[in-house]
Amino acid sequence: MNEIILNIYLIINDGFVVEFRAVAYEREGGDDRKIEFLKSKAVEDYNKSYRFDAPSDKSGRHMPYNKFAKLEARGKQFELFEEIFGNFGVPENPLICVTPVVDGKILSN
Repeated sequence: MNEIILNIYLIINDGFVVEFRAVAYEREGGDDRKIEFLKSKAVEDYNKSYRFDAPSDKSGRHMPYNKFAKLEARGKQFELFEEIFGNFGVPENPLICVTPVVDGKILSN
């Protein structure tokens, strides 16, 4: 059965999460195979990814990466990706691969 899977990019500039980007695929197979596929496409997908706003406070300041890391440690970072999930029409608990892009450099394995 096909499933929508996502490559999500966490754009970090000067220690702040300033943007999200994402690319979606419809794939079948096991989760390990899908993750391997997403990782293999991480560098290539970046230039064709769709842009999404990153969270900011009332003053327009972006979230420091260390705050994002705390959310991630508690498994709550997915709440920040709701706009992405809605845009691509993914079901609850989608399979994603998050790749950081720090000061313009894609950090992929």
